[in-house]
Amino acid sequence: MIFHETRIAGAFEIEPELKHDERGFFARTWCSEEFEAHGLNPHLEQCSVSFSTRKGTLRGMHYQTAPFQETKLVRCTQGAIYDVVLDLRPESPTFRGWAAAELTAEKRNMLYIPQGCAHGFLTLRDESEVFYQMSEVHRPEAARGVRWNDSAFTIHWPAEVSVIAERDRTYPDFSGSI
Repeated sequence: MIFHETRIAGAFEIEPELKHDERGFFARTWCSEEFEAHGLNPHLEQCSVSFSTRKGTLRGMHYQTAPFQETKLVRCTQGAIYDVVLDLRPESPTFRGWAAAELTAEKRNMLYIPQGCAHGFLTLRDESEVFYQMSEVHRPEAARGVRWNDSAFTIHWPAEVSVIAERDRTYPDFSGSI
């Protein structure tokens, strides 16, 4: 795997190294030793999938509070998404900053989101599927979010948002801490 650090401290875009032969290719998409060697959390507790039927669907910006903060490894397995990591760690040098990567089924790239960061994405194609690996089990009582268009962050979204859950659309303005 090839690890590319984003402009958010501890967040990485990860590319699989494809080993081609006459059958096609083989690639590793997870290795605890490689993640540990890059200082990343190798612990996995849960995997989930989401499917969005329409281009322009926004999901996010989600995180979990302590003691259930989670790291995520996100990959688009069908279609394409604009995937965003938002730093909500007050002690971080990139606090309130964000980074994005276009994840596609064709590129097979992934985004590693460290704990203390919010995550969300916008679908760039109809029928987009996203696979998540998380370091913590989802805890509804710890689930929180910040609004995708909060002026405290000025996230640039590359296309119009046409589908969004009421919860995601109505998160309050960011108060400065999580």
